[in-house]
Amino acid sequence: QGAVVAGLGRPCLMLRPGAAGGEGRVAAMKAQAAVGYADTVQAVASRGGPVQLEEIAVTAEVACALTIGDRAAGALLNQSQMLMTALPLTLSALQAGNISWQHARAMVDEAATLDRAGAAALEAHFLDPNEPNAAGGCPAGEMPASRFRHRSRIWRERHHTESIEKRHAKGVLDRRVEYAPDQDGMAWLSAYLPADQAAGIWNRTTAIARGLQGPDEPLTLTQLRADIFAAALLGNRNPAGHAPGQVPPPRAHVLVTVPVFSLLGATEEPAMLDGYGPIPASMARDLVANGSDSFYRVLVDPRDGAPLEIGRDNYRLTKAMRHWLRLRDGKCPFPGCSNHSLDNEADHLLAWAKGGTTGVSNLGQPCPKHHRLRHTSAWKPTPGT
Repeated sequence: QGAVVAGLGRPCLMLRPGAAGGEGRVAAMKAQAAVGYADTVQAVASRGGPVQLEEIAVTAEVACALTIGDRAAGALLNQSQMLMTALPLTLSALQAGNISWQHARAMVDEAATLDRAGAAALEAHFLDPNEPNAAGGCPAGEMPASRFRHRSRIWRERHHTESIEKRHAKGVLDRRVEYAPDQDGMAWLSAYLPADQAAGIWNRTTAIARGLQGPDEPLTLTQLRADIFAAALLGNRNPAGHAPGQVPPPRAHVLVTVPVFSLLGATEEPAMLDGYGPIPASMARDLVANGSDSFYRVLVDPRDGAPLEIGRDNYRLTKAMRHWLRLRDGKCPFPGCSNHSLDNEADHLLAWAKGGTTGVSNLGQPCPKHHRLRHTSAWKPTPGT
């Protein structure tokens, strides 16, 4: 059945590359038109006039022409200006239809705080195949935009001219909680926090929510997370109306990979926080020394760290191998899936029954949904390059 569906449906799916390329080219045209209009207005505007009013007028014109809000129009103008003046490779890739507007936005966001040389190096790493240190693996335009954003953010963190310690110190000063009313009696509450705190909160609410799930639980995991979050902040120890003591205290883990020399203070090489990316070495050292039970600390010695392999001796993974997989992959490997590694399941790429070994080179860790899909459809995993 899967082969029949694949054969009949393939012509429909073949439309995707052409459509995606067309969308990229249209996005490039919009960016060029927006900047062209702004430049024209600036050229004919009277000298000495109020610049702020001129910018407001341009933004309003663009918003009306594209039938979008002023905030979206302002963001489009800023992103387009960046593409036209500082990111020629990104603009060319967009014009050729090799990347989407979402990929271009990710590049703009990560390059915005770099100097001109840093921005050029960032886009060359991902978009110039002749770059000596070009990114390996899947081309930028062929990976989901969210994954490309994650990879480009990691590159930026590691190559920024200012240390991550200094940038983090500035970011901590901007921590805040924001509130925004929405429709239908709902509202948004968001918090800008240090990454270790945010990851710890997310993983703890997820662990509690998973503990409350069961065959008679009508609420989804997403709904349970929201109820638990609200109950914790409002002082109600009965999230979603569940009886006290129904669920044992959760142990929500956050994986932190710390280079041993950073741990010792010999270097300031960033550590890696699972589900987030690079964090300052000082934050990692604090987690190792004073972190709560929510954090699982993994120290990586640069002299070894070799993949673990137990061959055909045992079907089941060791605890150390599961931790290695989580650190290696970070997220579910299925295209476009962002499910974090602690929720995922180990899976033999070449089935054990067909001679597959139990080792990290033959193991993946899809999320539960895509693990089931692998065994009930024509999707087949392949080892990463």
